[in-house]
Amino acid sequence: MSTSPTQITSIDEVIARAESLMTSMSGQRKIVGLIGKPGAGKSTLSAQLIEQLGDQAAILNMDGYHFSNLALRELGRADRKGAPDTFDALGFTEILKRVKHEVDQNIYFPVFDRSIEESIAAQGVITPEIKLVITEGNYLLHNDNNWGGVKKFLDESWFIEVDDQIRIERLVNRHHKFGKSKADAHSWATGSDENNAQVVARTRELADVIIKLS
Repeated sequence: MSTSPTQITSIDEVIARAESLMTSMSGQRKIVGLIGKPGAGKSTLSAQLIEQLGDQAAILNMDGYHFSNLALRELGRADRKGAPDTFDALGFTEILKRVKHEVDQNIYFPVFDRSIEESIAAQGVITPEIKLVITEGNYLLHNDNNWGGVKKFLDESWFIEVDDQIRIERLVNRHHKFGKSKADAHSWATGSDENNAQVVARTRELADVIIKLS
């Protein structure tokens, strides 16, 4: 029998829930999946959590598993970078498996650099001291394109909701900041990004928690 997601409306509630996960069942590393449409504020919330939780928490972003720009061109998918099939979903699933079970060694992972639109190998690390890993991304609850194995490694999944107008404005500003013209930034935010947003929206009810901050 399915249950409705828990609703959270304040950052204090989010922090308290994360702290509770960190301290429960001592010795077992926990993974929280932070899901949301493009521009929902996943990275911002992750950073706020890390600031509050200290050095026993870490972030592992799904974006590090983007296919390279060369691979995307070869696959004919460069014009829709960010879609579910433009990531190495199986590689991402495998790193979550390692993070969950290999708790006594350093685990290195790639990090996406927006300034060059490419991932840098082994730039991030999960050390044995880490008790809570926040993994953020659009497709953590998606079942197609090899994403179906992710959810079983998440102790909880949190879906961020935000007003779509605010979200799209953020995306336009982000794309413009990293080199697109204002017109191209708007086109991408309302085109490719919005197509991906609809895919993400369909996974909302699979989440354990809905976060809607004012």
